[in-house]
Amino acid sequence: MTYEEFIALEQPSDQLSPYLTALWHERHGDWNRAHEIVQDIETREASVIHAYLHRVEGDLSNAQYWYSQAQRRAEMSLSLEEEWERLTREMLTL
Repeated sequence: MTYEEFIALEQPSDQLSPYLTALWHERHGDWNRAHEIVQDIETREASVIHAYLHRVEGDLSNAQYWYSQAQRRAEMSLSLEEEWERLTREMLTL
C-alpha cells in the first residue's frame, strides 16, 4: 500500500498492522483508540508511535520516556503533521 492509498482509506482495513491502524485512528481524531492499540505492544515501532501520541497530547515528559523506549531521539523540530507522515511512511515499509 502506498502512502497516498493509506491516507485515502475511509476505514482501517483488517489487513493493516496495529501500527498503521493506530496511526489511522489518531489521524481521524480518535487518540484514545490509537493509544489503546499501541500501549500494550512491546516493540520499538509501538513505542515510537506511543511517544508521538503523548507528544500530540502535550505530555512531553511521557513522550520522552517512550522515545527512549523506542531507542530514538525525539525530533521536536518536526511538526506533528511531519512526524505523523514520517511514522506512517516508515510503518508502510514493514
